Amino acid sequence: MKFRRQKKVDNTINLTPLIDVVFLLLIFFMVSTTFTKESHLVLDLPEADGEVAEDAVEGIEILIGKNGDYSINGKQLINRQLKTLMKALQDISSGNNEMPLTITADADASHQSVVTAMDAAGKIGFVHLKITTKKPDQES
Repeated sequence: MKFRRQKKVDNTINLTPLIDVVFLLLIFFMVSTTFTKESHLVLDLPEADGEVAEDAVEGIEILIGKNGDYSINGKQLINRQLKTLMKALQDISSGNNEMPLTITADADASHQSVVTAMDAAGKIGFVHLKITTKKPDQES
């Protein structure tokens, strides 16, 4: 009697297709990923440790309130529009763009309010611009 040998059953897993799939996924993600470098602006803000300068020259002071209201030399403006601010600056300066202009803003005022004031001064032609700060609290 002739007995056939039984085939051995292979109990291992063929890893070749699995490795192929992993390589295809790797290639897909490498090709579809954008390699853009995001730039972050790192600011090192200066401190106001300088001496207080007392100017004898009369100037214009723009006060910006917490909610963005403008006041020029103590006179409250009726709205927050750029046109109104420019008109008030022209009226007070009487066309003299050489006068020093000081912007004093509340710490909680929006950045846009300060930029609007600077834009109005720039459009009129003011060149002597100051922004007021206060000295930081001294820690002992």
